[in-house]
Amino acid sequence: MENKIFLSCDEANHTCDKTQYNDATIWEKIKLTFHLAFCGACRKYTQNNNKLTKLVVEKPIKLNTSEKSELQSAFEQELVKQNNK
Repeated sequence: MENKIFLSCDEANHTCDKTQYNDATIWEKIKLTFHLAFCGACRKYTQNNNKLTKLVVEKPIKLNTSEKSELQSAFEQELVKQNNK
């Protein structure tokens, strides 16, 4: 485990995502809090992430099988694009 206190923005965003799903450790949360105190861009990311999670919990969307397949296919295509950058 790395003990550095300073996170890059990518690490902070990943930790934010983990926090949303209760997968972040206490140390990760402390480092994230420290990073957010100094980084406005990551604070905005965290705010948007919290809004999105709240929307998904409060207003879930039910998809039929074909809609799920289309969404899965679009997601996989986007992953390929992102991995090829």
